[in-house]
Amino acid sequence: MLLQTKPSVQLVDTETHKLIDWVNQVEQSDQTIFEKSQMLATKLGAHYRPDGLVEIGFWTPLLIAQVMRKMEIYLEVLTPIDPIDLRATEQIVHFRRDRINLIQQGEFHWGVVEGMNPGSRDQIGSFYWLRYIDQNDQLQAIRDPLAYSLPYGVFAPAELYDMASLQRERGDLDYIRRTSASALPDNNQLALAKATPRIPRVRAPHNILQLHIGTASAEGTMEGLTQLYQTISDKLSAGIPLTPTEENYIGYDAVQFLPTEPTIEYRDEYSPESEFFSFMGAKEDILTIELTKPHTQDWGYDVPILGSSTTNPALLGSLRPDEVIDLISTLHNFATGPIQVIYDLVYGHADNQSELLLSRQFLKGPNMYGQDLNHQFPMVRSIFLEMQRRKINTGADGIRVDGGQDFRFFNPLTGRVEYDDAYLLAMSDLVQEIEGCQRLLFTIYEDGRPWPQEGWEEISTYRELIELKPDSYQWGPLIFAHNTPTLKGFWERKWRRVCEVIYQGENWITGCANHDTVRRGNQVDPEADINWNLGHNLAQVLRNAYDNQAVTLWVYGFSPGLPMDFINATMHAPWMFFRNTDERYGVKVVSEEIGFLDWQITPEIYQKRNHFTRLKHLGFKRLDDVRDFGKALQSIMEQKDYNISEVVKAVRLCMEGQEEACEIPKIKTLNRSGMLRFLGKLDLDRLKSFARLFMEDCYEICNVSHYSQNLKPEQTQFNLSLRNFRHQHPWLRRNLAGMDQFNKHSEENATVFYGVRSNPEQVEDSVLMVAHMGGDPVTVELEEWLQVETSQWEVAIASPGFHLKNPKKFKLKDSQGVLLRPSLSTSA
Repeated sequence: MLLQTKPSVQLVDTETHKLIDWVNQVEQSDQTIFEKSQMLATKLGAHYRPDGLVEIGFWTPLLIAQVMRKMEIYLEVLTPIDPIDLRATEQIVHFRRDRINLIQQGEFHWGVVEGMNPGSRDQIGSFYWLRYIDQNDQLQAIRDPLAYSLPYGVFAPAELYDMASLQRERGDLDYIRRTSASALPDNNQLALAKATPRIPRVRAPHNILQLHIGTASAEGTMEGLTQLYQTISDKLSAGIPLTPTEENYIGYDAVQFLPTEPTIEYRDEYSPESEFFSFMGAKEDILTIELTKPHTQDWGYDVPILGSSTTNPALLGSLRPDEVIDLISTLHNFATGPIQVIYDLVYGHADNQSELLLSRQFLKGPNMYGQDLNHQFPMVRSIFLEMQRRKINTGADGIRVDGGQDFRFFNPLTGRVEYDDAYLLAMSDLVQEIEGCQRLLFTIYEDGRPWPQEGWEEISTYRELIELKPDSYQWGPLIFAHNTPTLKGFWERKWRRVCEVIYQGENWITGCANHDTVRRGNQVDPEADINWNLGHNLAQVLRNAYDNQAVTLWVYGFSPGLPMDFINATMHAPWMFFRNTDERYGVKVVSEEIGFLDWQITPEIYQKRNHFTRLKHLGFKRLDDVRDFGKALQSIMEQKDYNISEVVKAVRLCMEGQEEACEIPKIKTLNRSGMLRFLGKLDLDRLKSFARLFMEDCYEICNVSHYSQNLKPEQTQFNLSLRNFRHQHPWLRRNLAGMDQFNKHSEENATVFYGVRSNPEQVEDSVLMVAHMGGDPVTVELEEWLQVETSQWEVAIASPGFHLKNPKKFKLKDSQGVLLRPSLSTSA
């Protein structure tokens, strides 16, 4: 049965001219070029109005020369006339196509349109983009970079969405009002009338849980995570005990999502055609389109920038923006108190696919990630800020700015490349607006300048942006990028940075595990000097290094700053840099990430029936098979300077028995059962397929839901008790001062951190900490080390299995620690 649709789409002349008049007023005003650009950017994209009309605007600098061919520039609207199953993997759908001319005004096309259907929770809306015939008589598309919904990805047209209704119906409006300008005291009406009302900034949380939506629940979607948190919240309200898995999600008052923006997509050829929205044919203005539910798998940082105002549809089970609001509302209404949401924003660079999606004005040229972004161009800068504004208006409480050191530009006045700190600060000062409520967001900068300069790790201060904006936070030196706590003596070598954390780290994000550090752990040479006290194999060593009892006790029970954990680390789930979105460099990425199999995958994990099914189908029946091929691939890729055509040729020469021409003898040793079939037929497509299937298997294996049965309740309860302790002692965030003490005890093969500190407002509220950070067992003598009377202290929290009998003198093993507090009798 066909759905009833509105009449054909058409331009509403009177309303369009009102919009053009407003544009003219802005352009003729006395404001700066940038201020004008900011105002115009708010009207770009498609906005569904209460009267049922749609305001549409496109920035089209490439079409200035097309003014004499304006009939060949038109808005194309595609409205479904068949029902669409938003959860179907694939389906064929008929669309009605409407084409209308918008009004070209300089670098813009504007219009107010009737006849477009808005999307909602229960229905799909009309799709739209701007079309034009280029100088080669080829049909091209200009996509909406500021879309509210991209259910079929960045290469498909955007969907018109009724965002106003979605905001009105959200379930956390009471929380938004309590934390916004609308809730400010209204004692002096006269003063408020004369002065601009103060817009409050969301307070900093006590601690953060970092997670990746695609691997943080069994479903791998926002709605899956919503259900998980709602179940936990309901159990807490009812007093029902939690499982160890559920305990790993609580005790945090903020969660930070890895980037949720649309990522790049797999390109069989480097072309702008969509793999999820595929045109199959047309009969007059009725189009037949194949819709494929997006299945991109990416850790989130490979963004084309277009659509950064919306959400990656692969993370939405229903393809509806409502899922985002539902998850945020569930967290804001959590049983034990609101859990803040922090978005991880990537605006420092773009993947090369951005060249297919954005006009050249957005891009400055190539860099190590793909493309530098042209933040200095007023309209581009304004569009980026508008993208961010629409993104945070979903209800986020904070932002984490990825790669602050990447925001650079050449300043012709100084002749130097400088950091665009003004833009970074503007990101923090962007005002969120939801149903009349305004807030400024809590801000974290990841900024390791002068990275990637040689020696950056020793030079970087991690303080530049904190000094410019004192209420912001930065990733500190112990959580930024290159930590390798699996190595012997790691914490001893980090002593200078450890002291910085202690005495100046109150505005640093602290901890050890995150999406980048755990991934870096895979790159440690297995033959290096490993701390084997942490486990019997590499996988155990890595898990216990990044979920370490001594480190957690030191970070949560004693150190200043804002602690952050990573769900894959606390769940002891694997993690790596994965993406099935790369046809051009996929083989290179796999060859560089092959250490994942050494450090995080055991034969037991690999052999499970539902694990690594794709690789097993190719012939890699055992973990050793894929490890050996991966290492041979890594070696030959380096030899051939990552030219995969030459790599295939080299493998074929060896497989064909040409001994004198074989450059990789190890390949011949891989002729095992199923692998012989794979290697014997190896060609370019087969090698690329291997890379994609490898990534898809790894993505699935990183889902935390697989590892619930391996969690130890004593470990999850220990971690939770420390998180609760941090909430109960918020003064711990401050830097050590006054009579506080912190030091280390070092022996030839051991390092122990210890110290004592007090609440400056309540001296009797004190903590004493000792943590074995690695190495051989050590005898601890607290009275000698700290000059304290140990009889006046009692155990607050101790490592699982550790029992303190004599506080004057006791032995600690690697990763053990104990937190003491003044005894009740002493406090009294």
